[in-house]
Amino acid sequence: MTFHSMWAELLPIGRSSASGGYRRYAWTAADTDCRAWFRGQAEARGLTYEVDRNGNQWAWLGDPAAGDAVVTGSHLDSVPDGGAFDGPLGVVSSFAALDELRARRAEFTKPLALVNFGDEEGARFGLACVGSRLTAGRLTMEQAHRLTDGEGVTLPQAMEAAGHDPDAIGPDPERLSRIGAFVELHVEQGRALDLSGDRVGVASAIWPHGRWRFDFRGEANHAGTTRLEDRRDPMLPYAETVLAARREARLAGAVATFGKISVEPNGVNAIPSLVRGWLDSRAADQATLDTVVDGVERAARDHAAAHGIDLDVVRESFTPVVEFDHALRDELARILGKDSGARLTVPVLGTGAGHDAGILSDRIPTAMLFVRNPTGVSHSPAEFAAEDDCVAGVHALADVLEGLACR
Repeated sequence: MTFHSMWAELLPIGRSSASGGYRRYAWTAADTDCRAWFRGQAEARGLTYEVDRNGNQWAWLGDPAAGDAVVTGSHLDSVPDGGAFDGPLGVVSSFAALDELRARRAEFTKPLALVNFGDEEGARFGLACVGSRLTAGRLTMEQAHRLTDGEGVTLPQAMEAAGHDPDAIGPDPERLSRIGAFVELHVEQGRALDLSGDRVGVASAIWPHGRWRFDFRGEANHAGTTRLEDRRDPMLPYAETVLAARREARLAGAVATFGKISVEPNGVNAIPSLVRGWLDSRAADQATLDTVVDGVERAARDHAAAHGIDLDVVRESFTPVVEFDHALRDELARILGKDSGARLTVPVLGTGAGHDAGILSDRIPTAMLFVRNPTGVSHSPAEFAAEDDCVAGVHALADVLEGLACR
């Protein structure tokens, strides 16, 4: 199958007719359909298909036990009403790159695996990269079993309903020991390549980033009969904290976003008793990130105190700065720059977005390729990459895999 035909086949799965975006959440019907698509692509190519203990899907060419395997892939799940490219572009490109290498009659000297990591976005259970975190031992079974979605369904319940054993999840060092390199292709979540005029780039690092939950607790009361002076309204300090996050991020040259909110009792004519907001913040270095988050929390506590509101702040997840393996990164740049004779002719750029490659980076050598995004929009139905740029990404990935896994 061509890149275009695979893309067209995957495109309708989990798409909302109302928003035009995708709702491919972990262990749901849409996720099941995506996983069936992956398995079908693997079997159509005669690859050895398997699902690991953490629900990640693998398609192997060659003997997995031989070791020093080269792995590529990404994820198929989405954020709420997300775009088509974030994740799936890397998975579709991995199959297309293998097809291209077979057309070139490339001779593989190492095993090759294509992977779809489960629950990368964390849209359902609130923690990103669950599949790769479990595999790398950065999330324990006990921690994973405590994850719950917005409807009160636990991760074990969701996995069991989808036919997977939740009691089998956990670190998988034996699997990771077989892997010599992991290369993840991803649509760029920013405009650096568009501004430089390049179709493809190589990642240098992932900014440190995390998620913090702010719980503002006040007192529910009647919206029409309670005097302003008598209110303990948690929405007010929450709103002031949102503005403080923007201010702190701007001053530090970082980013900070309150993108999710939960309100109780959530009635139009009721003063809230609880406003729960989630902060996502990212910066180029740890010191800057600490400055931003500390500033936001300090402002939140000041505003909460001024309105008689109780405040709890909980860090729900955190990923430190990820420096991709320098030798592997430079090898990718050398391979992609071979036609010009120069060593570093492709742009090397950092990113504020987290990825499975980042989670695995302290266990195995990892690297990333980015494909140009002309608008920089991501996590939105407007996310876009031109088909010729996507095809250029396939060619680049095929070149990289040939350089790493073939004669």
